Amino acid sequence: MNTAVRHPAVAGKFYPREREELAAEVRSYLSPAVSALPAIGVLAPHAGYMYSGAVAGAVFAATEIPEVCIVLCPNHTGKGVPLSILSGCAWETPLGSVEADHKLAEALKKQFPLLIEDAAAHRQEHGIEVELPFLLERNPRLRIVPITLGTRQYEVLEGLGDAMAAVVGMQSARVLIVASSDMNHYENDAITRVKDSKAIDRLLALDARGLFDLAMREDISMCGLGPAVVMLTAARRLGAKSAELIRYATSGDASGDRDRVVGYAGITVR
Repeated sequence: MNTAVRHPAVAGKFYPREREELAAEVRSYLSPAVSALPAIGVLAPHAGYMYSGAVAGAVFAATEIPEVCIVLCPNHTGKGVPLSILSGCAWETPLGSVEADHKLAEALKKQFPLLIEDAAAHRQEHGIEVELPFLLERNPRLRIVPITLGTRQYEVLEGLGDAMAAVVGMQSARVLIVASSDMNHYENDAITRVKDSKAIDRLLALDARGLFDLAMREDISMCGLGPAVVMLTAARRLGAKSAELIRYATSGDASGDRDRVVGYAGITVR
């Protein structure tokens, strides 16, 4: 058992703090009519549930959630090291505690030594935290390997993806790679949908390099570009053949404000 505890940073802000209220909201987004299928990776949004919960719920409902997930997110706070992993910390949520998979984390660090144990990058970061209630509701036996990425150096991200594929490929049980990311930020709804459509095309083509170059060239402010590149790289190495857009929305769909929105995409990679 892990002894260190990572306490919730955005409970009561991005999602309900009370267990019963949170469980009811998460379940409302998880469609029981959807057939869940195995996947190698997913892309899921991480905004406040009122904005992105329906998209996150749709992608997690469509995906079989194994006991172990590697969850990658961007570093919104700027704290800590650029490639941060936590291998010995339990994540407290209103729905219960999620243990880290220490063995898998250690294997990843050995395969890719640039990954550094660092709590500072995770302490106030919401990108992993908001995914956990969905994952935990889908699999109460959940364990995670949490990784926060504060770099956009393509070669580093590709290297991490390659290393992740090598380690995951050696596991006897299935591991899901979750890339936590919102799409384009703070432009109007029409511009955001055009930019996001181009990025989604690259995601569906499993084209990590193309996605990276597109985002840089056309200023697509996808916060989890790094996690998406790592997930796509690893998935391709692990034999992924296809990807599917499960749901797309913008914050304007919830708020009614179309002048300054954030895009959300839920994608499965198989």
